[in-house]
Amino acid sequence: MYTTTFYSFKGGVGRSMALANSAVELAKRGRRVLAVDFDLEAPGLDTFDILRPPDDVPGIIDFVHEYLDSDRAPDVCRFMSRLSAVGDHQGELWIMPSGAQRATYAADFNEINWADLYEKRDGYLLFEDLKAQWELAINPDYVLIDSRTGHTDTGGICTRQLPDAVAILFFPNEQNLRGLTKIVKDIRGEASEPRKKEIDLHFVMSNVPDLDDEDRILQTKMNAFREQLNFVREPMIVHRYDSLSLLNQVVFARDRPRSRLAREYRRLVREIVGRNLADRDGALDYIKGVAERWRRRGPMRESPEKTNLKLQQIEEKHATDGDVLFALGAFFENDGQQDRAASLFNRAIDAGCEEPEAYLNRARLRSGDDAKGATDDALRVLGTENLPPPLVREAARLVSEARVGDVAESVAVTSLDADGRVWLANVLTESRKEMRIGASILEPLVADEKLSTEERVAATRALVLCRMGLGECAAARRLLDRDGRVPADMNIGDAFNYGMATWGEKGEIDVEPFSRVIQLHATGPGHDDANYHQCMAIANWVVGDGGMALESIQRARDALEMARVGEFSCWRYRHVPAKDFLKDLDDMDALIRGDLSRKPRFMTARADS
Repeated sequence: MYTTTFYSFKGGVGRSMALANSAVELAKRGRRVLAVDFDLEAPGLDTFDILRPPDDVPGIIDFVHEYLDSDRAPDVCRFMSRLSAVGDHQGELWIMPSGAQRATYAADFNEINWADLYEKRDGYLLFEDLKAQWELAINPDYVLIDSRTGHTDTGGICTRQLPDAVAILFFPNEQNLRGLTKIVKDIRGEASEPRKKEIDLHFVMSNVPDLDDEDRILQTKMNAFREQLNFVREPMIVHRYDSLSLLNQVVFARDRPRSRLAREYRRLVREIVGRNLADRDGALDYIKGVAERWRRRGPMRESPEKTNLKLQQIEEKHATDGDVLFALGAFFENDGQQDRAASLFNRAIDAGCEEPEAYLNRARLRSGDDAKGATDDALRVLGTENLPPPLVREAARLVSEARVGDVAESVAVTSLDADGRVWLANVLTESRKEMRIGASILEPLVADEKLSTEERVAATRALVLCRMGLGECAAARRLLDRDGRVPADMNIGDAFNYGMATWGEKGEIDVEPFSRVIQLHATGPGHDDANYHQCMAIANWVVGDGGMALESIQRARDALEMARVGEFSCWRYRHVPAKDFLKDLDDMDALIRGDLSRKPRFMTARADS
């Protein structure tokens, strides 16, 4: 049960309207909501059609009077009324009105001496009992309290004793600022001894004209409020809404959900839910927010100790919610707490979480010492249809050597279109295992006559790279010269790969394909990435231009320095980290300068070194 009081120092800011819309919006989302009208002097929640009880039930005033007469807290069920279900998710609305609207209402209200109730009649315990009865009787997800304005005898009950949060609605003028300064200070004071109760504050500028602020009047006022009330975040805004529907007290969240006013009330609801760690949406929002600030290394809104405490509370409150446990696991994995993350992923899956990422993250954590478990989880991920290609790639990389054949046949791969499978093969190029996966994915495409010529050509070129990376140079050459193609017919990439495949297959260099590369380079646009310059270094060396070859190596170094990332190396036909690419350039430099013992690594036993 999470209790939020709607408070305003002055009237006329739409406080009751905001509460009514928030209650309906929460109920639409499937929550059980109790609305309590504690504006005893000017009650009105039950004037909204959707919050009107079927009978003139008694309420707060009657509850207190009965207690004063009997010295016993009465059964709260007699003072509440269940309203109609709201929304597709069958959320519930309940109302506890201010009191029965009879002729003696005003007299009944004035008879209550609130100071005496608290000082001599255990009023504090009475309202603690009321909270306990709310929870026991209807177990609401949310209790929304409409509080009186100003400094009142009941103000502390509504703003400090009962709530977990207070939504403070205000019009940004000096009168409201002066009045709210003390109220906010008192609410924040609850965090100190003896109660140590932290109450969340939601600041809402309400009834704000939607006008051009060319003289920065609104901004100046907001700055004054920010400074004196110490906003942690920018206040929400509910703009003035000129509509005759307001005369009928239309609940915009239900009747006009696409209106701007409804959108602004929904934002308020999101803020309230986001502070309620017992609400799964609130818990997920909190984890997401902390993770986002952690990722950006941005300023945290609270101490690390408080954040850890809240994360622990979320774990305890949602111990059987697979999605929440998964979100926690993902956060702790990114935070470097691998053991805690692994435990949470296990619990998430046991709790029924079906998110492929849950199995993928667990597979990643298992991969160090439980290859079989990691493979089982990865293949479970690959059993998901229409999985985004980046997740397919990550899962494929976690499959063990013995099961690589299962990747190409998995639902995740076969549900990709031809372009998706070619992309996947092109990014699985960091090891022999990945190259084998890529080859098994591409072979059916190369043979599929239903594909367009462009798709088959793209698949063939990608398969050539896989074959070269696996040291299967003869197979790569046959793919390139099928249908009688010769280097003179090839584009620059195919000609280069043909020359390297022939070198690897026969151990001798054929100058013709590399001459074709130099010719096309001279007439084409060229590229400026490290791999391109690396290829040009080899081609220039083969045709006898050592100076240009060394210059191309330097250009490759420069391009790699600019990129500061890994690169595909034609020395290995593998995507390698930057440091290994530089080692390959050193080998090539030595070869060009005359050390003929240097050979491309894809041709030697050092291919994986």
